[in-house]
Amino acid sequence: MRPGAVGEADAGGRIHEEHPHAYRTCFQRDRDRIVHCSAFRRLDYKTQVFVPHVHDHYRTRLTHTLEVAQIARSLARALRLNEDLAEAVALAHDLGHPPFGHAGEEVLDELMANHGHFEHNRQSLRVVDYLEHPYPAFRGLNLTAAVRECLAKHATRYDTPAADAFDLRRRAPLEGQLVDLCDEIAYTSADVDDALQARWITPEALGKLDLWRLAWDQALAADPGARPIHTQIRATKGILAILADDVVATTGRRLDDAAPADLEAVRDAPQRLVACSDPVRAALDQLGDFMYREVYLHPANRRSTDEGRHLIRDLFARFAAAPDALPGRYARRIEADGLHRVVCDYIAGMTDRFCRDEHRRLCGGGRG
Repeated sequence: MRPGAVGEADAGGRIHEEHPHAYRTCFQRDRDRIVHCSAFRRLDYKTQVFVPHVHDHYRTRLTHTLEVAQIARSLARALRLNEDLAEAVALAHDLGHPPFGHAGEEVLDELMANHGHFEHNRQSLRVVDYLEHPYPAFRGLNLTAAVRECLAKHATRYDTPAADAFDLRRRAPLEGQLVDLCDEIAYTSADVDDALQARWITPEALGKLDLWRLAWDQALAADPGARPIHTQIRATKGILAILADDVVATTGRRLDDAAPADLEAVRDAPQRLVACSDPVRAALDQLGDFMYREVYLHPANRRSTDEGRHLIRDLFARFAAAPDALPGRYARRIEADGLHRVVCDYIAGMTDRFCRDEHRRLCGGGRG
């Protein structure tokens, strides 16, 4: 690994001391604990952008997570960073996401405005530190401080770092910075693919955007005689390749120029060392603005997110008024954590499907 990458000596220990494993690194153990936890399994039934039960091929929160992990591991290898750490952070970065995507997060934050608010990065930390409880001796997964720091400092266009968990005035480790970008690369390319499949956008509309034009031109050059649908598929994949290649090239130059000697130098760097180039960043932001207008605010998407908001509001009010409706393992935490936080934890952990089922059971399934 290159200087500045996180080694086992930089892991920062665990909240509860454990003996080293015979053949797994500390970050491999973190990765395995994340993959085997119940919150990870529930990601399969949580919306990414498109409601998964409408089409078998739309991304879910789980498939998005796996795509982020694959990209992160590949780019970490190319940059000589810690692959195991990058993979573990990527696999855990969305564990705190509630049902119904960012709409679910927004409504939970509104409902928790007078009770400490809700933010999914902070909730991801709460999941791995407290809500998961697979070990009799302590709560949480007992992950290394390095993984927890990267989760706390996760930041993208739609993600805010989890304040108070770690010193946010200092940079995240390189592997955490890398996962931030891999998250953006994964959801941008995947959302374009899903939106094209849903026919919410067209290649012609995308043709006004710099990043798509570059990907399309490269696809045409690779196979001039291809059918338009095959050029479209190749161009969609090309977005990911263009972004990934640029991150590796730009970050490599930044690391060579800054030459951080160790993790402390990375934390104190005046700028993020893992980045894409200015032209590619501008093109990525242009595409992001387009996707926000044409996809995330699409009437069909608004209908599904409005439904999610309604279900969450109803359930929150029901549980707050009748705590005995909560499962026993949650109700027992009310005295220690407070009623509203416990209700929030319960709803945030639900899948879209279970949220609908609970609403049908407790509220009759009707609107209003």
